[in-house]
Amino acid sequence: MGELATAIDHLATEDVSEIPRLQLAEQLLELHWQMARLQAQIARRTGVRLP
Repeated sequence: MGELATAIDHLATEDVSEIPRLQLAEQLLELHWQMARLQAQIARRTGVRLP
């Protein structure tokens, strides 16, 4: 979860107009996967299952 918070903080402090589009896309994809991993961890720990 610390990685997710760090990624969000990193993106929040940057002026996205100064980031090359490819780098921004890579950062957003990495953030997406970190969020997906976090959701999976929460689901496993709470016993939530998808239908």
